[in-house]
Amino acid sequence: MSKTEAIALNPSQTLAPVGNLAAYIDWTQRIPILSKDEEVLLLEQLHDQGDVSAAKQLIMSHLRFVVYVSRGYLGYGLSHEDLIQEGNIGLMKALKRFDPKVGVRLVSFAVHWIKSEIQEFILKNWRIVKIATTKAARKLFFKKHRMKSHMTQDEIAYLSESLDVSKKDVEDMLAKLSAANDVSYDPLDHSEATPASPSTYLAGPESACPEAAYIAQTSQAHNHSQLRSALQKLDSRSMDIIQKRWLAEHEQKHTLHDLAKTHGVSAERIRQLEQVAMRQLREHLGSAL
Repeated sequence: MSKTEAIALNPSQTLAPVGNLAAYIDWTQRIPILSKDEEVLLLEQLHDQGDVSAAKQLIMSHLRFVVYVSRGYLGYGLSHEDLIQEGNIGLMKALKRFDPKVGVRLVSFAVHWIKSEIQEFILKNWRIVKIATTKAARKLFFKKHRMKSHMTQDEIAYLSESLDVSKKDVEDMLAKLSAANDVSYDPLDHSEATPASPSTYLAGPESACPEAAYIAQTSQAHNHSQLRSALQKLDSRSMDIIQKRWLAEHEQKHTLHDLAKTHGVSAERIRQLEQVAMRQLREHLGSAL
């Protein structure tokens, strides 16, 4: 897809009606959803013939999904319009890179690109995370947006150190995010025949949450493998500390004092060992994080 074609497909310039955000969202909900066969046909026309009109139909039919995903990031203090625009850019990038031969729906592939583009936009614009330059820090930040109610004081301290900000800044950030969490992924309008969530309109094997499907198909196994490999390079005590402090379920996480009793050392010594182990993990994982 050329730059000219991408501009032509930009929903903010050529596809969307003139009006406010509510009008745009309503418009996206009224765009017909493609069946699997229709999607395959349009993808063939795009890839085999370079058919821009086919690309436009594919983009338009997925705009509702961008709106759906973007709502999960409303707690960062940025406008919904900007989040949607960035998500639309991610959607277009996904379409350019999508291989219809992989056997999954476009929406399952596009979720990665949509979320990535929105996250990059947030990282560039939100004051707390402007300096979050490492993938590890970014991953932790967005993980905590989804699981902020489960963040321990030790995790707050680690995030504070990773982002080079004060603990108070992290706590203030979490407080600002809390209001959006409960409604982020609700359907836009419960009265609609077709809610915004793609899981409600993808039939068959594709009916699972697109995000979960994509992660299962791509990054999850790879990331777990990388992490297992990195953990195996630690000594047994350090591995136990990391697993019980960071990888256990929230209810089963150990405190520094818990581990101090287990290993017969001081809590401060556990903290030091944890820091060394985390540094070793980051060095081993590198770009894999």
